[in-house]
Amino acid sequence: MVIILKKEADRSQVDNLVNLLKTKNIQPNISEGSLQTVIGCVGDVTHIDPGLIEAMDIVERVQRVQEPYKAASRKFHPDDSVIDCSGVKVGAGNFAVIAGPCSVESEEQVVAVAKAVKAAGATMLRGGAFKPRTSPYAFQGMGAEGLRLLSLAKKETGLPIVTELMDFKDFELFNDVDVIQIGARNMQNFNLLKEVGSATKKPILLKRGMSATIQELLMSAEYIMASGNPNVILCERGIRTFETAMRNTLDLGVVTYIHRYSHLPVMVDPSHATGHAWMVDSIACAATAIGADGLIIEVHNNPPCAKCDGAQSQTPEMFAATMEKISKIRKTI
Repeated sequence: MVIILKKEADRSQVDNLVNLLKTKNIQPNISEGSLQTVIGCVGDVTHIDPGLIEAMDIVERVQRVQEPYKAASRKFHPDDSVIDCSGVKVGAGNFAVIAGPCSVESEEQVVAVAKAVKAAGATMLRGGAFKPRTSPYAFQGMGAEGLRLLSLAKKETGLPIVTELMDFKDFELFNDVDVIQIGARNMQNFNLLKEVGSATKKPILLKRGMSATIQELLMSAEYIMASGNPNVILCERGIRTFETAMRNTLDLGVVTYIHRYSHLPVMVDPSHATGHAWMVDSIACAATAIGADGLIIEVHNNPPCAKCDGAQSQTPEMFAATMEKISKIRKTI
């Protein structure tokens, strides 16, 4: 249920309404937008009579939220959310580019890539320290040492760090991480979502699962938000279909759809979506043009020798050329 307040609503009256809702075991979520103030009611609202709420002087109208996701719904939060990633804003016209290697391999590698992507215009650094791999024999990442090397690259460049958390037991190692990524394979690891939601207010970059619907993606975001962390960024990285020419099938329509029904920012990962470095440039441009709130692009200084996903990694030179095109598209739109 959503309670939309009148513009002239008195603050003390609003506080009284909030306290009333709490006595009924409802968690009020207040969103003060540019045009109106909305109170989203989280909890079992079946026992509340909307007519009694609408009778209050400060209430303009009450409406039910039909979607199963509440906190992620635009009805709860009419204005676009802006997520602050250690000074880098994402959402509501703030465009961010996360770039870096799929996995951290050495100090020399990650620092060199970090400097290159920053020079080209990237606003955050990505790099995997813990890697979920299909094969148990594939490179699994450097773990804690990889996080240490990412911190060194951060000190060298000032770029905020984005890296994936796979197991909550490693959470304490992520103190220097600015944005915690929950990968596609863990999008419906509900215990992990609840744990990061309750343990931190750091931004969470939530990637869409390989076979997940849009509603399932938003419901996963809801787990994080309902646990106490409203700072969620969604990421479309392609879904599994019958097509085998590319690693995944990119669903660009998800950007437009989610912007209509949710206030959360949506980024696009053209690297995992295609699996081919030569395709990343055009797909990144398309995602920018359609209104994505940012991109996450894999960049490696020597892709043929990469320990993970070299085929989809741009070189620093390719990334710089892509960033020039993106800049022009941003100015146009």
